[in-house]
Amino acid sequence: MRTLFSASSSRSWILWLLLFLVLLLPFSGETYYIKLVTRIIIFAIAALSLDLLVGYLGLVSFGHAAFMAIGAYTVGIMASMGFSSAWIVWPLAMLLGGLFGLVVGFISLRCSGLYFIFITLAFAQMVFYGAQSLRAYGGDDGFALQVASVVAPNVVLSNPVTLFYVSLFILLAFLYISYRLVNSPFGKIAVATRDNETRVHAVGVDPYPYKLVMFVVSGVMATVSGALMANLTSYIAPAYVNWLVSGELLVMVILGSVGTLVGPILGAAVFVGLEHWLSDITEHWMLILGPLIVIRVLFLKNGIYGLFSRTRSADLSADRAASGGH
Repeated sequence: MRTLFSASSSRSWILWLLLFLVLLLPFSGETYYIKLVTRIIIFAIAALSLDLLVGYLGLVSFGHAAFMAIGAYTVGIMASMGFSSAWIVWPLAMLLGGLFGLVVGFISLRCSGLYFIFITLAFAQMVFYGAQSLRAYGGDDGFALQVASVVAPNVVLSNPVTLFYVSLFILLAFLYISYRLVNSPFGKIAVATRDNETRVHAVGVDPYPYKLVMFVVSGVMATVSGALMANLTSYIAPAYVNWLVSGELLVMVILGSVGTLVGPILGAAVFVGLEHWLSDITEHWMLILGPLIVIRVLFLKNGIYGLFSRTRSADLSADRAASGGH
């Protein structure tokens, strides 16, 4: 991916138009839709973080929701202690998410394939049962967020419009950071490791530290999405770390297009949008969403993002040529 919105994309202007319309959404005054799009943005941050693993390391994590839970519980517990400043609480959440990612990555990255999936799932379940054991904070039932995070004296995230713009800013910031990361020499080694780890070893480079750093960065980003989600729902519960949430994040990445950065954002928009629309029609909305995902796999080989790209294969070839991979 040579630019944030691929220069070879014949329809990239549509993506810029969508971003412009999203920026104007709060002026509609429709609180319901503002909160819905904010939810999409928050899941887009989590899906973007997961794409760093799936798309650029070739590692499928089934425990990414654990990072969201760490972010949400940190915000909720600190709020109950009287700490609401985002400049104090969020860095703490990121630190805890980074440390958790360091421990999980240190162990799980020594494996691959199904073993990696199951180890990440096991750690997520440990966090799930840990959250359930917090009786002082509701146990299974969870607990309400006592006070929303405060970014500045007059910038409180209890305001839906404020939360919307803060979430959007963070998404765009993480998108830019991710773009710079994967296109840096560090990112090129990570991609080369995905394509042929044996060759990376052969040229005298140990890919393990690169994979570990990428895993930690991915976890920190997902932790921030959890902090934002706690402010959106004003409620924190073990459901944040349910393995189904990790599965949904993976579906978002696959829907949008793996290894594109922009694709997971589109995938999150489509998934959450369909979830809300179909759930209004029937409580068995998953029976409808499932076949739609199958149709995507069969007929949209390059995902939703592929619809905005004239030739996705050409972009991939250019990326691999730039990184020296094959």
